[in-house]
Amino acid sequence: MGEPDIISVNEIDFEYQVLTYSELVPVLVDFWAQWSTSCQRTSAQLETLAQEHTGRFRLAKVEVDNNPILTERYQVHTVPTLKSFQNGLVTHQVEGIRSNLQLVDFVNSIVPGHDNLLLQKAESFLNSNQFKDVEDTCLEVLLETPENAKAKLMLAKALIWQGEYLEALTIINHFPVSVEYQNAEKLKPLVEQLLLKFDQQSEHKNPLDAVYFRTIDLIQRGNIAASLDGLLEILKIDKKYRRGMPKDLILGLFELMGDDHPLVEEYRAKLANTLF
Repeated sequence: MGEPDIISVNEIDFEYQVLTYSELVPVLVDFWAQWSTSCQRTSAQLETLAQEHTGRFRLAKVEVDNNPILTERYQVHTVPTLKSFQNGLVTHQVEGIRSNLQLVDFVNSIVPGHDNLLLQKAESFLNSNQFKDVEDTCLEVLLETPENAKAKLMLAKALIWQGEYLEALTIINHFPVSVEYQNAEKLKPLVEQLLLKFDQQSEHKNPLDAVYFRTIDLIQRGNIAASLDGLLEILKIDKKYRRGMPKDLILGLFELMGDDHPLVEEYRAKLANTLF
């Protein structure tokens, strides 16, 4: 533990060694316990990654049993828990590492480098609805790091916006274990429904079918607000329609648009009022 990139910290030196130091490079804090075999495996892999990325981030290890104040302050409820700090603030976190791939993906998300710059570029394109540019940039990232979950998630979203539903579903069905996995899963029902071929001229078994088919068409046309209105209308009448699929589609649209989209904030409140 003599290397400056890998240190043990406690409640006395945490502010300097983590918060202040994070103004220079990202600091990844590993909240661990001696009695946890999972922590031991995670710590060993983290130390290897810190050595591979010398100078690009600091690994700071906090033993939870000996540092209860830090454990409580940062709401550590399970071990291992990883939190990254930049400029004194928590930027990313993950609890209960399940695989080495998830660990590598987490480290890659905080380490400054070419891939991260490209991911920032792709995110900027996504926010400005430049979906072909998102696709091209994410593919560039994936040439270097084929299992980059952030790139795969943004690529899937870009493909959905462009109507390339089958390609998006292929990415989602083979999504790597990562912190973005649950985000990708929210998109899956949406893409599956967009791929279905509905015969809107046939006799409907349920009076709500016509409204439902219309919402799918509105999504495909890019009229998201109107489609959300239609899905909420169905839920108000029958929350169990198609086993709750309208709710799944709304959540999928929220994920597709992103938390910062004005429609998400507006319709999240409407969904809560409709369901409860």
